[in-house]
Amino acid sequence: MENNRKPLVRVDRLSKDFRISMNETLKAVADVSFDIYKGETVGLVGESGCGKSTTGRCLVKLYEPTAGHVYYNGKDIMQYTKEEQKEFCKKVQMIFQNPYSSLNPRMTVKDIVGEGIQLHTKLSNRDAEVKVQELLEKVGLGKEHMSRFSHEFSGGQRQRIGIARALAVDPQFIVCDEPISALDVSIQAQVINMLKNLQEEMGLTYLFIAHDLSVVKYISDRVIVMYLGTIVESADSDTLYKNPLHPYTKALLSAIPVADPAKAKTSQRIAITGEIPSPINPKDCCRFAGRCPYVMDKCREHMPELKEVEPGHKAACFLCE
Repeated sequence: MENNRKPLVRVDRLSKDFRISMNETLKAVADVSFDIYKGETVGLVGESGCGKSTTGRCLVKLYEPTAGHVYYNGKDIMQYTKEEQKEFCKKVQMIFQNPYSSLNPRMTVKDIVGEGIQLHTKLSNRDAEVKVQELLEKVGLGKEHMSRFSHEFSGGQRQRIGIARALAVDPQFIVCDEPISALDVSIQAQVINMLKNLQEEMGLTYLFIAHDLSVVKYISDRVIVMYLGTIVESADSDTLYKNPLHPYTKALLSAIPVADPAKAKTSQRIAITGEIPSPINPKDCCRFAGRCPYVMDKCREHMPELKEVEPGHKAACFLCE
């Protein structure tokens, strides 16, 4: 279905390095490419430190890529004019992982949510206040919360404020950077369902970054699996969960808790042994080679390419060739 559609976001061989010292470079993201189409949710999963959040921050221009390109509506985001940059800030927003550090403690909720409205619209103060109230109601808060400060709220309420802030300028695309990982389990389902409802209501497109694979399966249309800065597999959600190809993906999926005790007894957990290699000055070979139970000599010598194994299903593994 994707071949005859233009992507809303195109990531083309994106890399992001951080210089640690004169001789050491941390390769946070290495040669990553994928597309995101309007109206869909793409899940980006992997262990902590695999480069998920760095990728998301490059997409919203919080980080400048070391190499590669990010295109939004067909145009390179690093080539924007001043006016195009201002429009980009309206159309692309981010929901941050930690609601305790992403909200200004010196600003009221009205100011936090209304700041983008004041900067990017010509609404009067009265109309802006009405819109803030409407946004708060969309995320399950009310008018009585507008004059309060962020420290007066629970973690779940703070994240709702962060979501309202992201929605304030009528975006098309939102990077959700682990938006529920800092919340209680009882609150996580509420926030996920709210994000799905907002997507349907407002026609939003999401990049949903997470490490909880059960949540990603529920919310995502397609899933991308990252390991140590590289993409190892991508497919639509149903295909990936039913037929994982990469050994790392198989291990991740085997770790998902099974609610049915009978099925839990028969399910086999795939344990990953060995230490995670350092992302500083990594070797030009398969990043998973040191922990893979199926490793071959060429895995330690060459980097496998991300290739389409089945229609819409890609994997970077010599076993799949």
